[in-house]
Amino acid sequence: TEIMDNSGKEKEAIQLMAEADKKVKSSGSFLGGMFGGNHKVEEACEMYARAANMFKMAKNWSAAGNAFCQAARLHMQLQNKHDSATSYIDAGNAFKKADPQEAIKCLNAAIDIYTDMGRFTIAAKHHITIAEVYESELVDIEKVLFPPQSNFYSSANKCLLKVASYSAQLEQYPKAIEIYEQVGTNTMDNPLLKYSAKEYFFKASLCHFIVDELNAKLAVGKYEEMFPAFSDSRECKLLKKLLEAHEEQNAEAFTEAVKEFDSISRLDQWLTTMLLRIKKTIQGDEGDLK
Repeated sequence: TEIMDNSGKEKEAIQLMAEADKKVKSSGSFLGGMFGGNHKVEEACEMYARAANMFKMAKNWSAAGNAFCQAARLHMQLQNKHDSATSYIDAGNAFKKADPQEAIKCLNAAIDIYTDMGRFTIAAKHHITIAEVYESELVDIEKVLFPPQSNFYSSANKCLLKVASYSAQLEQYPKAIEIYEQVGTNTMDNPLLKYSAKEYFFKASLCHFIVDELNAKLAVGKYEEMFPAFSDSRECKLLKKLLEAHEEQNAEAFTEAVKEFDSISRLDQWLTTMLLRIKKTIQGDEGDLK
């Protein structure tokens, strides 16, 4: 009976979708708009959500994702930003099972809304979900379809790097290190991308450094071996000065080295945060970079 039940659910869902479509159309007509247009849109919104849940029960993931998307758009029209974002997340979770590219689109739509609302933590969380979709769903396809310079490859990397940067900010250093090393290793052999590999190894080294000075030393050595161009980089030279200053517990030398580096290439907020965290591990330090 369950099979019967599910195909019944699917039929019912299809009917609901049709009714909801009608309501939306009539709310847009002149008369419909005069007589409670918004009310109709709200009802349609509800219907799409109900249909989406029925499609989910029938395991028709694409139809469910599509219905949640319709609901999300209407919520946006009604200025229910939060509900719109939630519906896009539901859509993304449904599409994950059928169409990873669509899932990523829906999750990105939700992230835009959350970012717009200033809800950065939840936006970060969904960036991580997207990275996981890239990692799990698309890794097998990637090997076949995507050469390293392809657009897909770079958007997957972009997303992973966002996750690494959030992870480090949230003090989840092992996760951040793993991603920076992975992306660094992926990019160092690519003539177009290898100049950015030094940045990823630099960031991985800083994450190591916050956790443990000796680990950082070993990591820098390992990166130099893997990627000889790293040795000549300003980033690597800075790391060595910082390690030395830290070993001598010399906060002034540490700050000097940072200032000198910053005068040539500006330190962004992330790098500044990480360097301050390292500096705080020097005895008797005030914890600023002035």
